[in-house]
Amino acid sequence: MCRNGVGPFVDILKANDLKGDLKMRKLKIIEHISLDGVIQAPGGPNEDGDYPYGGWTRAYRDPAAGEVILAAHREPFDLLLGRHTYDIWSGFWPKAPSSPLADGLNAATKYVPTHRPDSLEWGPFEALGSDLVDSVRRIKATDGPRLIVWGSSTLTPVLLEHGLADEVLLFIYPVLLGKGKRFFPDGAPPRELLLTDTKVVPSGVMINTYTPAGPLRTG
Repeated sequence: MCRNGVGPFVDILKANDLKGDLKMRKLKIIEHISLDGVIQAPGGPNEDGDYPYGGWTRAYRDPAAGEVILAAHREPFDLLLGRHTYDIWSGFWPKAPSSPLADGLNAATKYVPTHRPDSLEWGPFEALGSDLVDSVRRIKATDGPRLIVWGSSTLTPVLLEHGLADEVLLFIYPVLLGKGKRFFPDGAPPRELLLTDTKVVPSGVMINTYTPAGPLRTG
C-alpha cells in the first residue's frame, strides 16, 4: 500500500450547533505523522512535488500498522479530501490492483473543496464550495456512512477548530523531518485532544486514537 497516508503504514466537541436531535455522520481524521508534526509525502519520493524526504515511512512499514489501517476502512465510509490530496490519490488508486482497501477508496464518495470542479475525474465525487465549514456541517447532517479524512493539511485545522472532527487517528513515526506540511500549522487555534487508545507496533510506530476535546486550557 502507498500514497499520501494510506501507503505505509472532558469537554468533547463543543459543537452544539451540529448536534440537536440529529444523528450526525462521524468524521475521522487519519494521518501518518513525524515526531515534529509533518504529514507531507509519507508514501513515496515523488508523491508531493519536490519534497526531499518523500517516502519517509518506508523503513517502518509494518503488518500490524497495516491491519489498523484496514480496520479503519472496514465499515462503509466516504472521503473528505483536500484538492491536492485528491489529485495525488486520483493518480494512484484508480489504477491500483483490486483489494479491500483499494476497492473501498474507489467506491467511496469523495467530497472535495475545489475552485475547479470541472477538473474532478476520480468518482464518485461531490465538489464543495468555498465555505468548508458549512459544507461539512451539511454533509454530516445527511444520511450516509462515516467520513474519513487523509492528508489534506489545509482541511484538518479548520475541522478541529470548528468541532467537525469526532476522532483523530495518528500513526506516529520515530523520525524528525524538520520541514514539510504539518498536521497543525502555525497560527491555528490551539486545541486539546483526549487520548482514548494507544499501541506500539514492532517497527516502533505508535498508533494513538484521540477525541477532540475543545480549546486549549492554560494556567
